Amino acid sequence: MKTDEEIELLRENNVLVSKTLAEVGRHIRPGVTTKELDTIAEDFIRAHGAVPAFLGYQGFPASLCISVNEQVVHGIPSSKCVLKEGDIVSVDCGTFMKGFVGDSAYTFAVGEVAEEVRRLMEVTKEALYKGTAQARAGNRVGDISAAVQEHAERFGYGVVRELEGHGLGRKMHEDPGVPNYGARGRGPLLKEGMVICIEPMINMGTKAVVFEQDGWTVRTRDRKPAAHFEFAVAVRKSGPDVLTDYSIIEQALKN
Repeated sequence: MKTDEEIELLRENNVLVSKTLAEVGRHIRPGVTTKELDTIAEDFIRAHGAVPAFLGYQGFPASLCISVNEQVVHGIPSSKCVLKEGDIVSVDCGTFMKGFVGDSAYTFAVGEVAEEVRRLMEVTKEALYKGTAQARAGNRVGDISAAVQEHAERFGYGVVRELEGHGLGRKMHEDPGVPNYGARGRGPLLKEGMVICIEPMINMGTKAVVFEQDGWTVRTRDRKPAAHFEFAVAVRKSGPDVLTDYSIIEQALKN
């Protein structure tokens, strides 16, 4: 549980994450490498008085996790990975500032993408909002999990089992775990002042994933695309208090 003052520090971090994702989104286009995007993010984060939370975390070698097409999460930025028209790019970003962590993610389209891929992105984001709506004191984690799973599976998509959302605070990963599948009324009780990350990871095909030999990258087993969106949310009696600000990202994409 976090105090109101701590929640405001978490909000400050997650707004910076949102601004960083917006800055990265402005540069996503065919011909750009994922390494270039990582450099943009690191420079932006440091220029705003924070440090990249992912860089060096359990040995991770970059400031962003950038996962392209069939990569679900934890893709390592590379100068060899050149984006092309029709790709989708899941960008997961973390900051550390004033003793607290920010952590949010967004999936971007590179130019024009296939209609079925755009639908996957839309449904995954909708699942995030449906899960987030359940983040109120008195509910249980399973209420979030079930809302995400039910929405994604309604469209025939696979819901990844091996990875989940988590608590957030002074550390990147705190209790409770927040799976994207489950049963309503089950799991840990949500209490006033909890801060959690809700992050649907949804596959166009089956739910099965493969962990690549680099020790980080997770991809779909059938190599169909996956999408990933993530909010940091404070649990309130009145309902969810979303600390991530997607409006910053979406405004940047319009410009």
